[in-house]
Amino acid sequence: MMRKATILLLLAALSTLAQTVEYSNVGAKMEMDITRPTNQSGPAPAVLLIHGGGFRAGKRESYAALATRLAAKGYVAATASYRLAPRHQFPAAVEDVKAAVRFLRANATKYGIDPEKIAAWGGSAGGHLVLMLGLTGDVAEFEGTGPNREFSSKVQAVVNYYGPTDFTQSYSKSVDAAQVLPIWLGGHLDQNRKIHQKASPLNWVTPNAAPILSIHGTKDTYVAYEHSVMLTERLLAAGAEAELETISGAGHGFKGADAEKAETLGVAFLDRILKAAPPQTRLLLSDHGPRGEILSIDWPSGKIHWTRKNGRGHDVQSLPNGHVLFTIAPEKRVVELDAKQAEVWSYSEGLEHPLSAQRLKNGNTLIGDARAGKVIEVTPDKKVAWTYAAPNIANMRMRNSRRTDHGTTLIAEEAIAKIIEVDASGKVIWSWQAPNGEQRRSYQALRLPNGNTVISISDPGEVVEVSPDGKVVRSIAGSKMDLQFGWASGMAVLPNGNWLIVDYTGRRVVEVDPKGKLVNEMRSGDRTFASIDVVR
Repeated sequence: MMRKATILLLLAALSTLAQTVEYSNVGAKMEMDITRPTNQSGPAPAVLLIHGGGFRAGKRESYAALATRLAAKGYVAATASYRLAPRHQFPAAVEDVKAAVRFLRANATKYGIDPEKIAAWGGSAGGHLVLMLGLTGDVAEFEGTGPNREFSSKVQAVVNYYGPTDFTQSYSKSVDAAQVLPIWLGGHLDQNRKIHQKASPLNWVTPNAAPILSIHGTKDTYVAYEHSVMLTERLLAAGAEAELETISGAGHGFKGADAEKAETLGVAFLDRILKAAPPQTRLLLSDHGPRGEILSIDWPSGKIHWTRKNGRGHDVQSLPNGHVLFTIAPEKRVVELDAKQAEVWSYSEGLEHPLSAQRLKNGNTLIGDARAGKVIEVTPDKKVAWTYAAPNIANMRMRNSRRTDHGTTLIAEEAIAKIIEVDASGKVIWSWQAPNGEQRRSYQALRLPNGNTVISISDPGEVVEVSPDGKVVRSIAGSKMDLQFGWASGMAVLPNGNWLIVDYTGRRVVEVDPKGKLVNEMRSGDRTFASIDVVR
């Protein structure tokens, strides 16, 4: 007893308990307790702890000891209450835990939380609720009407102890599901199957799920072990990150050595997901959507560093000195910003609708004007040094243009999914058109060091690598079923050799390896990205 008491005192010395705080008040006053590391020197990852109790009982204080232990390991730990049945039925509890996440994110500075690293941990009913947090981050109907709606309720990791995942399968292998579930879901399965399905985490699995660790005993008579097996299998099949740790012979509610093992596994999982700092690459993106701005973000986290209005322009390029070059089509200008986003150069003379801009190695700027149907090279003192003009690229039939290392210029004739290569004399020396080009659109072409050309096209969205003799030697997405794009537009190569591709109408940015396998994905919400570039 003395040894256990000493350990508890040491843990308490490494953490501090904040005053109880109210995080929401919709139908009932909801509170949480926040425990922080004593010697915290900067923002720390946070863990939201959600108690069990069959959706009708339980208290947040049951996780107070775990919160203390997590704080001693460098986490900000919050134990939250939520509305209980029978007075408050589904989805009230889901709405509450989402409000709890939003509260932590809204008050991240106050409590020393890294808002990009918030996890959820719960058991039984709490396991179900943390699974819903990890699976429905983009589902607006579960957000409820609680406060801090301007903040995201997404979590970055989930530790699930024996949470039910398919309520339609609960009744036959549970000793109390027939008493518990109708109270929370508003009726028995035979009366209310749709709500049982809607409340089941298994039905919300997508590739965008947070990394999920499920820990389950094989002798659980309240929530059958199969619930975690089904969920993990479906998550892995969807391409999400998921793990299942089986505790042989354990029942519902881990005790003794089983509890210690489960906690050790959970902490190790969170340490790996939240404490490892993944390398970030700074990107520039042009948002052609309603917001109309260029963005500087980290990849793959998506953290935004700054934005600047671009009038719904199309193109953006990173310059070696930290400057940025981009197009503002409505203002008929190409603009250069310095590292502090101050305008230092622009060009507008004679432009009608500039859609592409590229700073060349000689210091000149290549500008593609889609309405005028010309590509010009402009010196720093704004003299036109080269021009290519043709009717087939006028009247908004052209998109991106890029100079190759050999001094030729690749121009995307969007209207018929064709790429032409023009030499310094203005002669077309190479061209390639996508099959069924009259029904497709091209956006950009880039010349690779091996002499092949990478081209982004639509309908279906596809990126193809074409050899000089016109053969497609590599295809990403297209008509394949493993990866589908609406319209592939901007492209860039990451330092690790993977490709970043903008799915213009799919409103996302994807990272694929050289074989076209999906590595990372970022959904852009209401943003419609056109071009992308890696900051040098």
